[in-house]
Amino acid sequence: MSPGFRLNVGFRTEGTGCPLTQVLSRMRVIRIILLWLLLAGAPCFGLGAESAGPGVSTEASSPSGAAKHEEHGLTPNALKSGRTGSSFITNSMVVTWTVAVGLILLTRYATRKIQLVPDGAQNFWEWLVETLHDFLEGIIGPELVKKTFWFFATVFIFILFTNWFGLIPGVGTIGWGHRTPQGFEVTNPLLRGGNADLNMTFAMSMIFFGCWIVWAVQSVGVKGVFLDLFGPKGDTTGVLKFLMIIVFFLVGFLEVLSILFRPISLSFRLYGNIFAGENMLEAMSRLVPGFGWLLPVPFYFMELLVGIVQALVFMLLTAVFTMLICRHEEEPGGVAH
Repeated sequence: MSPGFRLNVGFRTEGTGCPLTQVLSRMRVIRIILLWLLLAGAPCFGLGAESAGPGVSTEASSPSGAAKHEEHGLTPNALKSGRTGSSFITNSMVVTWTVAVGLILLTRYATRKIQLVPDGAQNFWEWLVETLHDFLEGIIGPELVKKTFWFFATVFIFILFTNWFGLIPGVGTIGWGHRTPQGFEVTNPLLRGGNADLNMTFAMSMIFFGCWIVWAVQSVGVKGVFLDLFGPKGDTTGVLKFLMIIVFFLVGFLEVLSILFRPISLSFRLYGNIFAGENMLEAMSRLVPGFGWLLPVPFYFMELLVGIVQALVFMLLTAVFTMLICRHEEEPGGVAH
């Protein structure tokens, strides 16, 4: 362990009220969860990556196949790497692993020599972690943020850098293909935006769903979760109370259905926005021959903003979903709702 991790708890970073050891512990947790996300692109949630086998290359080698590829742009499914497409690794998995390893190495570099007055990479990571912590603390509260910050901060950082990595020139344009009269046509890119693959976004959503169940049971117990879903809300008496019990019990089934659809909505929201953005950039690059390098430039700035917004939306939605089940205010009568 680095000497910087043995500093006294009393030390605080300059200009903040957050103990230095708390910042370092958050960074360590973020590195651990990044290792988990390193495997999130594996085919365990396989929604079916499109194979780039001989059939695909044969179709692409014909004029109709090339026209079809050019018309549809980015394929909905991630393609398997290699000329023949026989590998189980897809081009989106390559990007996912690259981003995860890059973030882990960058974090290790930033925390290799901890200083009381941070500068450089250490200053950037401490600023990022503390900003996210204070932001989430104001939304879900100090108690809940202690338990869940490791996940929400990691998801935000990972999604943000994965979105931005997909904008690097060469992603989607370097790979295997064939020559055409217009030039070399890439039919199987080496790299593809990680969040432009539904496997990746669905994997993150399912990881959150599992964490949500654990946090809910830890906070309110199985009975508390059942009462939150099916129990009556508000103060009623007499026949009206009996009627409200029936109504809220039936409404509870709708709530369960909406909870089950949360991973689907989270995954498709992120996937749809990133997939549409990459298709738009490719369409702009092909719109006017000879100006493919110029037309997408304004849209690149928009996609930088979209990358931040989508990372923030995913983090906020998961945080709010968690807060709704884990935080219960006390009514004057002492009944939680």
